[in-house]
Amino acid sequence: MTPFPVKRAAIFGCGYVGTALAVALRVRGVAVVALTRNRDRAAELNTLGIETIIADLADHSWHAQLGDEVGAAICTVSAAAPTPEGYRQSYVNGLQSVLTWTKRRAEPLASLLYTSSTGVYAQSGGATVDESAPTEPTSPTGRILAEAEALLPRASPKVRRWFVLRLAGIYGPGRHYLLNALRAGQTAFPGEPHVRLNLIHRDDVVGALLACLAAPEMGRSDTFNLSDGHPATKGEVVTWLAGQLSVAPPTFGDAAVARTRRGEPTPDRVIANAKIRRVMGWAPTYPDYRAGYAALLRQL
Repeated sequence: MTPFPVKRAAIFGCGYVGTALAVALRVRGVAVVALTRNRDRAAELNTLGIETIIADLADHSWHAQLGDEVGAAICTVSAAAPTPEGYRQSYVNGLQSVLTWTKRRAEPLASLLYTSSTGVYAQSGGATVDESAPTEPTSPTGRILAEAEALLPRASPKVRRWFVLRLAGIYGPGRHYLLNALRAGQTAFPGEPHVRLNLIHRDDVVGALLACLAAPEMGRSDTFNLSDGHPATKGEVVTWLAGQLSVAPPTFGDAAVARTRRGEPTPDRVIANAKIRRVMGWAPTYPDYRAGYAALLRQL
C-alpha cells in the first residue's frame, strides 16, 4: 500500500461516519485522535486502538490536548439535539472552536475537511443540483448548516486548504431504517412514492474523505456534493427492498406527512456528483441503492 500522506489526523465528532473513517485511516498507518462528547463511543474507539478526547467540540478545553503533529482535521460532527439550538451548538459553534484551535497552532494545518449536508439547498421539483446552485435553504437547520459552511472561506492562514462535502442521505451497516421497517412488518409508509431519494453509502463517504486527504497539497480549497449519483424514488426503493425480503408490497400515505426526520418537507431533486468525480477521481463503490442494499442484505 502506498504510504498515506497524512501521518496524524484528528476527527471531531467521531460518530457513524467518523468511526469508520478512523478505522480506515488506522489501516493506512495514520495515527488518529478522536474527539467525542459520548463516553460510550469513546470506550468503543479505545477498543479499536484510537486515542480519544471526551469534550464538546464547541468548548475550547480540548485545544491544548492536540499538538502540532496533527496534520489534518476532519469534522464529522452531528447535531447535539434535533433542534435549531442543537444544530447551532454543533455546527456553527463547533466549527468556530475548530478554527480558533487552528489559529493557535504553531504550524499550519495541511487540510481541514467538513461534512455538511445537501440540506443547504432549497431546490425541489425534480431540479438537478450541482455545486454552482445557490444555497438558500428555507428550513432553520438548513440555514444553520449554510452559516457554518460560510465560516471556512474566512479560515485563518493556519489552514492551508479546506474541503466541504455536502452529504446526501447516508445509509450503511447499522443504519438502514427503510430495511428495518420492512423487516419489522411495516407495510404502510408516509409520504409520496414519487419523491426522489438521494443516497450515499457510509463507506463511499469514507472513500471521498480519504480522496480529499490524499490529494496533492497544491490543490485548492473546494466544495463537493456527495451522492451516489443515481437517485431513485422512495416508491422504487421500498418496493425493491420488499421484493428482496419477500414481504408484502408497500403502500404510501398522505403527501402532508412527507417529511424528513427533522420534520421538514422532503425535497424532490437530483444531487449531481460529477465535480468530485472529476476533481478528486472519486467514484462510489455502491453506485446506486441496489448495490448498497444488496451488500447490506448479504450481511443479515
